[in-house]
Amino acid sequence: MEFIGREQELNRLQQVAQSKRQEVLLVYGRRRVGKSELLRHFLQQRQGNDIYYECKQTSEMNNVESLGRLLSDQFAYPPLGFQNIEQLLEFLFQKACQEPFVLVLDEYPYLRQAVTGMDSILQALIDKYAERSQLKLVLCGSFVETMRSLLLAHNPLYGRITSALSVQPMDYYDAAKFYPEFTPEDKVRLYSVFGGIPYYNRWIDATLSVEQNIIQLLVEPGARLENEILYYLQGELTRLTNANEVFDALSRGFSRFGDLLAQSHISSSPALADVLKRLMLMELVRKEAPINDVGNRKKTGYYIQEPLAVFFYRYLYRYASQRRIMQSTVFYERYIKEDFARSYVPKCFEEICRQFLIRQNRQGKLAEPFEQIGKFYYDLPQEHRNGEFDVVTKDRIGYVFYEAKFRSTPVTAAMMQQEITQVNTTGLYCHQYGFFSRAGFADEPLSRQDIVTYQLSDLYV
Repeated sequence: MEFIGREQELNRLQQVAQSKRQEVLLVYGRRRVGKSELLRHFLQQRQGNDIYYECKQTSEMNNVESLGRLLSDQFAYPPLGFQNIEQLLEFLFQKACQEPFVLVLDEYPYLRQAVTGMDSILQALIDKYAERSQLKLVLCGSFVETMRSLLLAHNPLYGRITSALSVQPMDYYDAAKFYPEFTPEDKVRLYSVFGGIPYYNRWIDATLSVEQNIIQLLVEPGARLENEILYYLQGELTRLTNANEVFDALSRGFSRFGDLLAQSHISSSPALADVLKRLMLMELVRKEAPINDVGNRKKTGYYIQEPLAVFFYRYLYRYASQRRIMQSTVFYERYIKEDFARSYVPKCFEEICRQFLIRQNRQGKLAEPFEQIGKFYYDLPQEHRNGEFDVVTKDRIGYVFYEAKFRSTPVTAAMMQQEITQVNTTGLYCHQYGFFSRAGFADEPLSRQDIVTYQLSDLYV
């Protein structure tokens, strides 16, 4: 199967592998994000005597025997016998004194569970061979909180890990490489459901429509991806009740802490704060304050980062009883289709536009690079109204406002002028105004130097 994207991550791994000294690299990221595939692809490109071992959720000696057999095959040795994992790893540290190679211990948390003091064992070996060995040790794992803890001061490996690589979901642009046959409109729709997780996107069938893919992969009973979100939560959390309550409220558009507490059935503020903290550590939820009032906790919102989680809780979880007894296409028509087109996808389109702007900014394609991007909060007490603009950037000159329109008709000059006027009435005066439009723009767009326009095709160049 073709390997897609991850150019930056591969470059980072190459830098580590080419180092002339001993290296310890931490690779972590949520389940299904593609860490193992990334590491395997990297090692295949090198075609050297590198070792990839996926740790097992079993005993120490079972792991020792399995890794020992792998070493025998890799280096054409007779059967090797080691009494424990420390002895085996020391053999590899010693071998790397003569020839540098990469050792990947994937799913390291499993080995950590099986071997008492595993972090301390590694720490002692790293220190012992620091000046002699050129081993490139890669520790990889999906339990994000566990992997991050290896970097903390109380952990024996503190100061020994030379670099860390957080593997994130792909953005809309790289995710679309999994389904190049679809139109830009349908690429937006697909990303709004399957997001940037490679495992999800690999199952998209180019011979089916977007609706058919959604029904086949998510809506039908026993669909391949229907329980992916629940499986991930169950693997990280001991109790799902509060997490389900939070996701249900977030998927319905509630974001402020007080609203989440009121809309959910969570018993107290500390309990809500605890589950939100866990979900943020799992990188499923993000905390975001307006860029013009970063320190205001009352205006801070919480948002689901994983599109599939939004889709699951907005439709499948909320209408689970109906789905259980209805034919899949009928269920889709009645509970998903209209809201998906009218509200769900247009909201996700705003996030895609934000990602596009970040890509442009990183690539130096904007005339004035911005330093912040996010929501802008306004409050008009005399008019008894307040609100937020979803996509605003801030640079050295000032603010730039963006409006994302995922509508079937072109944006006209009058619509742009009306939008600019409404923005200005809130007190947000910008040196530039940007408009994204699914259906393009009318024949005579508003002719102003402070306006920039983007069509869908611009996002996928």
